[in-house]
Amino acid sequence: MSFKALHNQEHPLLLCNVWDASSAKLAEKLGFQAMGTSSAAIAATLGYADGEEIAFSELYQVVKTIQKHSTLPLTVDIESGYSRDPIEIAENIQKLAALGVEGVNIEDSIVVDGERSLVDTVVFTDCIARMLNKLQQDNIAMFLNIRSDVFLLGYDDPVAEAKSRIPHYESLGVNSIFLPCIQTPKDIEAVMQFCTLPLNVMCMPELPNFQVLQALGVKRISMGNFLFNYIHQQLENTLSSIYAKGSFSEVFNGENH
Repeated sequence: MSFKALHNQEHPLLLCNVWDASSAKLAEKLGFQAMGTSSAAIAATLGYADGEEIAFSELYQVVKTIQKHSTLPLTVDIESGYSRDPIEIAENIQKLAALGVEGVNIEDSIVVDGERSLVDTVVFTDCIARMLNKLQQDNIAMFLNIRSDVFLLGYDDPVAEAKSRIPHYESLGVNSIFLPCIQTPKDIEAVMQFCTLPLNVMCMPELPNFQVLQALGVKRISMGNFLFNYIHQQLENTLSSIYAKGSFSEVFNGENH
């Protein structure tokens, strides 16, 4: 089944977010249908904060390593493209395509001096249109998931803001829409009234279970950096215990050692 077809199944595609070869191999071992990188998790493993502090060349090397160790379809979070130039963004995507990457996730916000804000709708749409035109000229096929940060940024009426933006993105011929931090059935149902593309939601504390999400029409569920953060917190707790107790007993308290 193609990566695109995975977004048209009866049940939502559960995307396993990965950040290195080890997590990618585990995703394949456990039977996930596809995986996606988490930009925040990859940045953290390399000592960076999220928000394009990492260079594209560093991301590229991580993706290259992941691709060597897994045969699962991979989509890559390229944040806002690692450039403000649509031609350069297209060239970055072309490099990923050469590694066998099947999809990318690009967001309609940018981080400047540590502050994230939405890019003007017309400016962002024009950038993506020019990027897609370059990819088409170079015969690069790539599944494009547009991430809109209207919920993530805490807009007073994120549904209304999404409704004003998503039709512009859909007109470009992109493949899916991602709304991180949307989590209530009411909001998801409202978005489904006007979103004609497969909708991607992300792991959140109050996100409904997968059965409810399927009934609401959601087609893709991702984990963001929450899984990585959870694992990292467990590591911190264990290391703290070792240091405080002067013992490795914490390591062997579980069954899997």
